[in-house]
Amino acid sequence: MVSTAEPQDANRLGFASGLVVQEFGWAEDVDDDLRDAIEEITGTELVDEEYDDVTDGVILWWREDDGDLTDTLVDVQTVLDDGGVIWIFTRKPGRDGHVGHSDIQEAATTAGLHATSTFSIASDWSATKLGNRGRGK
Repeated sequence: MVSTAEPQDANRLGFASGLVVQEFGWAEDVDDDLRDAIEEITGTELVDEEYDDVTDGVILWWREDDGDLTDTLVDVQTVLDDGGVIWIFTRKPGRDGHVGHSDIQEAATTAGLHATSTFSIASDWSATKLGNRGRGK
């Protein structure tokens, strides 16, 4: 697997040194270079789905057959600190498991979030930033 993710790509996610970032949806197909770049920026390892303390950010690897995206987005918000950011990484168009932007937008809206930006983050993955609508959790 070839990756194009470099730390400067991960810098676009807005994470900073000392932040705790929780990872959901890890599988063999994730981009390890991107994961490493995020850890390099924060200076800490990503915490897994079992982590039960407050986090500063979330990355969610999501594929078409992963289940109900709305439910997952509601769940990932439970330990996210106020002002924390959620990034959903989805397979690019034409790749197995691709999820359309309209599906992401619909699930985000139902979960009380909205998509604010989308861009290519790695060779097989796109990143979409989800922000809180300000209504509380």
